[in-house]
Amino acid sequence: MKVFLIGVDGQLGTDIEKCFTAKGIEVHGLIGLKEIDICDYDDSFIKITSSGPDLVINTAAFHNVDLCEDEVEQTFKVNVGGVKNIAGICREMGIPLMNFSTDYVFDGSKDTPYFEDDCPGPLSIYAISRLGGERVVQYMLDKYYLIRLSGLYGHAGCTGKGNMNFIETMLKFAESKREIKVVDDQILTPTSTVDVAEKLAELIMTGKYGLYHMTNTGSCSWYEFACEIFKLMDIKVDVIPVSTGEFGARAIRPGYSVLDNVNLRKAGIRDMDEWKKALRHYLEERK
Repeated sequence: MKVFLIGVDGQLGTDIEKCFTAKGIEVHGLIGLKEIDICDYDDSFIKITSSGPDLVINTAAFHNVDLCEDEVEQTFKVNVGGVKNIAGICREMGIPLMNFSTDYVFDGSKDTPYFEDDCPGPLSIYAISRLGGERVVQYMLDKYYLIRLSGLYGHAGCTGKGNMNFIETMLKFAESKREIKVVDDQILTPTSTVDVAEKLAELIMTGKYGLYHMTNTGSCSWYEFACEIFKLMDIKVDVIPVSTGEFGARAIRPGYSVLDNVNLRKAGIRDMDEWKKALRHYLEERK
């Protein structure tokens, strides 16, 4: 199989390229997020078709959640319009597309993990745009993989956030702060890009298209996540739990957005590691 990967230099793309290559899956294109404009159909068409892939994986997105509230036009241009362009190219080529979405498509009104067929209720511009991207893919293509992720972190860091992730942000804060305030009323599942990449490789080998939740198992608040980071790193710092309201973020986040990987299990793919185990592995590799 030949894969065209958009965003090889990104947090997720970096580990997809490493994992797929190690498993003998051809990864072509290797186009960084700054080298292809998915909002430009003609440019994207030339770069993708010249590679002749069997599958396109698009990790490009506008995912600074708070900034999306102010830059609405750009958010929808990338997360909906850009996805529409790539889906259109895949349709012309007769090949599937893998695109990504978020746990934030849900409103958090449940207190048990969300299934893939639960009704979305996005609360922010970012979440609405990601759901829009999902709908565009489902409308335009019969063969697709839509992957919802949660609390993603990887060694490459998020290009839209200064190549940082939550773990690295907490560790950086600990260098200069005696106390760190972290939200304790948003429950999710921190998820490793290494583990996601492994499951993506398994999934494309099944050829079972559709919508999938893909996260590590278990759940915690951002506060509990931070405490576990400092515990494993043996760093002494006061972590102060605060409410979402006290924190004052621009965009609304769901209070509960834990995902259940039901469709992965139906496809015969085992659950990912528990989030604490994945975090330990990340920190060990970091050293």
